Parts: sequence; structure tokens; C-alpha cells
Amino acid sequence: MNKACRYFMAFLPVFIGVSGAFSVLFGAWLAHASASYSLSDVERMTSAHFYQFIHTVILLVLWLAFEHKARFVIALSALLMVNGIILFSGSLYVKTFFSYSEISALAPFGGMSFAIGWGVLLFLGKRK
Repeated sequence: MNKACRYFMAFLPVFIGVSGAFSVLFGAWLAHASASYSLSDVERMTSAHFYQFIHTVILLVLWLAFEHKARFVIALSALLMVNGIILFSGSLYVKTFFSYSEISALAPFGGMSFAIGWGVLLFLGKRK
């Protein structure tokens, strides 16, 4: 296992903690303070929150799996899912909170990153 992979996986719990905390905060905000936003903004934020939360939990599972048995495929999947959270959920949050609509062009790349991250996990079942 190369050093870059190990460094990324050592950093991953920090990202998981930050992303998990923000998932809770965004969820609370959606439940209590989103009334001043339009329905389309709330739907966009709900989608961003859902994907961030689910993939943060998956990142925790991937990190635990990597700690049990270090595999490049696990690290690659985790990297793609981190990228997906940043590009998909992050761009939707920025579009909503800062009215910067051009950034939403990044969302499809984040969605593809999620999909490829899941697809990469297919290789865990491959036997040598």
C-alpha cells in the first residue's frame, strides 16, 4: 500500500467527523429554519443533505473496513465518495446559500463520483 493511500485513509476520520457534524447541523437547519427559503431551495438542500449523510456513514464503514484489511480498492472508493460529497452536496449548498448558480455545474461530477465509488467496490469481490 503506497504512502499517499495511507495518508488519505489516516485523514479520513477527520473528514467523516466534520461531514457528520455538518450533516446534523444541516438537518437541524432544514427542520427548523428553512421556512424562509423557496420550495425548490429546500428540495435542493434536502437532496444535498441526504446524499451527504448517507455517504458519510458509508465512509465510516469504508474506513473501518480499511482498518481491518488495507486494500487499495477501499481507499479509492472512499476518495471518490469524499469527492462526491464535496462536488455534489457542496455545490448544492453553495448554490442555495450564496445564490451562486454557476457552481451547480459541478453537481453531476459529484454524482458520477458517487456512482464510480460504488462501482469500484465491485472489485472487492474479485478473487486473486
